[in-house]
Amino acid sequence: MKKRFSLVLIKPSHYDEDGYVIQWYRSAIPSNSLAALYGLSLECARQSVLGEDVHLEIHAFDETNTVIRIDRMASLIEAADNGMVMLVGVQSNQFPRALDIARPLRERGIKVGIGGFHVSGTMAMLKERDPYVQKALDIGVSLFAGEAEGRLGQVLIDAFKNELRPVYNYMDDLPNIEGVASPLLPAERVHLTAGATTSFDAGRGCPFTCSFCTIINVQGRKSRRRSPDDIEKIVRANVAQGLHSFFITDDNFARNKDWEAILDKLIDLREVEKLNISFIIQVDTLCHKLPNFIEKAKRAGVKRVFIGLENINPDSLLGAKKRQNKITDYRQMLLAWKHAGIVTYCGYILGFPGDTPESIINDIEIIKRELPVDLLEFFYLTPLPGSEDHKRLHEAGIAMDEDLNKYDLNHDVTDHPIMSRDEWRSTYRKAWETYYTDDHVETILRRCIATGTSPGKTMFFIVWFKGCIQIEGVHPLEGGFLRIRSRRNRRSGMKVESPLAFYPKYLARTFLSQFRWISLYVRMRLIYLRVRKAPDRLSYMDTALEPVTDHEEDREMFRSEAAKNYLEKVHRIERVSRGTSV
Repeated sequence: MKKRFSLVLIKPSHYDEDGYVIQWYRSAIPSNSLAALYGLSLECARQSVLGEDVHLEIHAFDETNTVIRIDRMASLIEAADNGMVMLVGVQSNQFPRALDIARPLRERGIKVGIGGFHVSGTMAMLKERDPYVQKALDIGVSLFAGEAEGRLGQVLIDAFKNELRPVYNYMDDLPNIEGVASPLLPAERVHLTAGATTSFDAGRGCPFTCSFCTIINVQGRKSRRRSPDDIEKIVRANVAQGLHSFFITDDNFARNKDWEAILDKLIDLREVEKLNISFIIQVDTLCHKLPNFIEKAKRAGVKRVFIGLENINPDSLLGAKKRQNKITDYRQMLLAWKHAGIVTYCGYILGFPGDTPESIINDIEIIKRELPVDLLEFFYLTPLPGSEDHKRLHEAGIAMDEDLNKYDLNHDVTDHPIMSRDEWRSTYRKAWETYYTDDHVETILRRCIATGTSPGKTMFFIVWFKGCIQIEGVHPLEGGFLRIRSRRNRRSGMKVESPLAFYPKYLARTFLSQFRWISLYVRMRLIYLRVRKAPDRLSYMDTALEPVTDHEEDREMFRSEAAKNYLEKVHRIERVSRGTSV
């Protein structure tokens, strides 16, 4: 009989304000790290990296939609002849939870590894060992920095031989990802995400230098990509499982050098083979300048797009090295997506050095009037470990919050030069309230109907965004459907509540939150129905939807001193390029 080696892959979540793991009956965002590691593990099993006489069992769990019982995870290892637990794709805010999973497993003598952005980012950017990473080493956890393609087999062999190294550091050797094992998850796992959406990365790396970004320091600035044939293989493998919805997780798909060949391949699958497939992508604010990009994205089945708008203040963008964002292009770019009927999500960062409560709210009001954004999501400017911002503050000795659980872009973790912590927090909450007023929701839906974007889907996403912030107290990217709380899965150092105290409170909270969700949905639905019946619904026009003209600079967005200075620089460059006098 073959020996059994049990590999347990876990993508950890993180804790809420009460110390309970944030998880749902259906989570919102699929984990590409988990899919990538599962696909690589399947390849190792097919190649019999542990020997022909060893059966490699693979179990994958995403804690955002699955309650992780330590005893059950341990039993998967202990029932086999050998095994290991890998905590994959661990971000900074998930590291405390990863340690809480690893600690009791190590106490039972089970081998544990941790990889992901926190380990990789801190090893790439800091001279000394990060304190949380050191805690993991102290309890005997093996750490993995870098990417697992071409390396996972050796880690498994080392685990099988009980020869795991403390650290596997491949940050200086980023692998080629063309022709490697496809990211894949079993359908039963994928169905635990909303809309049964799965994920894959078509490429890695980003050419830009944004100071708040960790991608460029973990995945590099050089584009590495899967071939169009690789993408077709991934899509077909998932369609064979009955899965049709995909999130392409590239931080910036528009900078993938093979974007057109990939989209052409997907167009062929949809239009020739009639595969019912759809996609969500992430792009920059310059993608509309790529000939045919938006038109082909539409034909390929792109339904939603995430865009890093970040700010409308040129000084803030320049200070964050977001030089690629040109505020003069914002409206043209957004109108191009609107007229393609694709829902836009735009990220917006609060807390740049020049921000004040008044300037932030004023800028949001300008966006509401002048930019045809569908969903706007707000983030604190956060010095994420692995970013240039974090390294700069760390080396300067500037205080940052020591609790990694707060590094989720939904908490302030350092002081602001102008605003107090209370002002910053109050302004963050007010930003959501200011954008998602009932009046502006109606405006968004009217714009959708006038431009051919689905008002029903947009209304659904608005409900999701408003509910996550107002009802659940989490960022929409961490949201889901029907919150689950596990009594025993509480943060270490916090008391496990008795059943008599926990369950009545849990049930009351669940019923109250569902009542509030239903009330919110009904209110938004009534707005939606009113808009659908408006006699001028197809001819609706406002400032944001007006065609781009040569007089864009007369708009309010360009009246601030920073915007005027930016425009003067633009005009000076234009005059120089034309060879005219400056």
